[in-house]
Amino acid sequence: METKPLRSQAEPGNEGVKNQLGKVVWGDRLYPGEGTIWMIPHSIAMAPLALLSTSDKTGLIDLARSLVQEFGFDLISSGGTAATLKEAGLPVTKVADYTGFPEILGGRVKTLHPRIHGGIMARRDLEQDRADLSSHEIRPLDLVVVNLYPFARTIAQEHVTLAEAIEQIDIGGPTLLRAAAKNFAHLTVLCNPADYNAYLQELRDHGGKASLEFRQGRALQVFSHTAGYDRAIASYLAGQAETTVPEQYTLSGRQLQVLRYGENPHQPAAWYETGTNKSGWAAATKLQGKELSYNNLVDLEAARRLISEFTDSPAAAVLKHSNPCGVASGSTLSEAYEKAFAADSVSAFGGIVALNRAIDASTAQMMVQTFLECVVAPDCEAEAKSILAAKSKLRVLTLPTIHEGAEQTVKVIAGGFLVQGSDEEAENPQEWQVATEAKPTPEQMSELLFAWKVVKHVKSNAIVVTGDRATLGIGAGQMNRVGAVEIALKQAGDKAWGGILASDGFFPFDDSVRAAAAAGISAIIQPGGSIRDKDSITAANELGLVMVLTGTRHFWH
Repeated sequence: METKPLRSQAEPGNEGVKNQLGKVVWGDRLYPGEGTIWMIPHSIAMAPLALLSTSDKTGLIDLARSLVQEFGFDLISSGGTAATLKEAGLPVTKVADYTGFPEILGGRVKTLHPRIHGGIMARRDLEQDRADLSSHEIRPLDLVVVNLYPFARTIAQEHVTLAEAIEQIDIGGPTLLRAAAKNFAHLTVLCNPADYNAYLQELRDHGGKASLEFRQGRALQVFSHTAGYDRAIASYLAGQAETTVPEQYTLSGRQLQVLRYGENPHQPAAWYETGTNKSGWAAATKLQGKELSYNNLVDLEAARRLISEFTDSPAAAVLKHSNPCGVASGSTLSEAYEKAFAADSVSAFGGIVALNRAIDASTAQMMVQTFLECVVAPDCEAEAKSILAAKSKLRVLTLPTIHEGAEQTVKVIAGGFLVQGSDEEAENPQEWQVATEAKPTPEQMSELLFAWKVVKHVKSNAIVVTGDRATLGIGAGQMNRVGAVEIALKQAGDKAWGGILASDGFFPFDDSVRAAAAAGISAIIQPGGSIRDKDSITAANELGLVMVLTGTRHFWH
């Protein structure tokens, strides 16, 4: 085959003509030049070439058909993808036939070959790269379409073994994606079937080649995608090793929604989901109401964490600015909600409600009597939906996995972030220590457990006063514990008599114990651990109070 030298379009003797797509053609060979058009040797200056290698076949056939019939692409594909294209009647060359090297190791090695990666990595504006392509008879690739083995979906299944998970770690796919993304100046890479139509439109709009802006955008998407993929693998292996805080920690997610703003109108914000399978709030169903805001989502997560503490009986929690206004359990859901709302009906206005049972008609009827921002529950009965519909702006969500939380929490700081294990371990009263002469009755122990479950979800310093499985007073986020005690007792008022007081931190002095006794508190639960625990215990004994030490602290900053 005659090979013409590499020459600039501006040089004499370049008689290339343009076809209907604006590509320069020499005989039956074409090259989609951009800017300077080079006379490419016939051995490589052929039709545009696409590599298709996909696990998810969504949209693949339609994309391939348009590439071939509308834009004259040649296609090369690996095993399963090639078979799918052939079944659809599309012309395709298997990677093994193109490289001259068979797939080996049961398909583990197939695209890791210089003829593939040379075609991806070649810089068409460098003479040396063009010469290397020519001397090794490598065709430059114009499009790489790859999506990865479903690792995250695999490990989400029950009873998956480590060996099964390892086999779903893609090697060739990320390598192809990263190589093509690096060289976005010269080709396009697609990792998401949702982008196929946009790519085809780019070809139509720009004479058969995607714009540089589009190519760069898809490259960014690829690196974000592969980072998330690697993050899923690292997290899984860390979990296998029971490592809560790995040496390297990568956080990645896909954008679910651009939010109107963040905590305040001048702060831009967006909502992202992690993992492949819909989980957490991404799996929630919004039955009605306005769009969720940044603050709604923050409050809803605080409400979910709190209500997930209660599984044995119907329970309700009303929150405002991430802190509970009222929490209660009852024999029915409506009773629990009524008690929770009554705990602080003023603060409940414009609040967030979380329920641990499906919303029923009687509870719905109570909730529409006041202004609420959001309601979330595992489910919602049909009659309740009709009642709630009267409040069209009220956001009503169902979250079947309301009791399932995250294994870790992440907090951003300047120049980095902090990672910790979640504070979601079940409480075990059998491990608590009764530190006083007075011993709690079974009824008091039940109430102490209720109060302790609530106080861990109140901002520190936190004090909670409860009675009859309902909060009576809450002191949240104070700079000193005495102030939090005063707020909680003042809010509880006369109802504090015979009640329980819970503190998320120890009492370094006996002043709070004496204030509690003066208000009629009968029992106190706190973590203990102060070098002055004895002072508080002595005061409790003197005043006839029960004091239980849990040995576990639940600060929430």
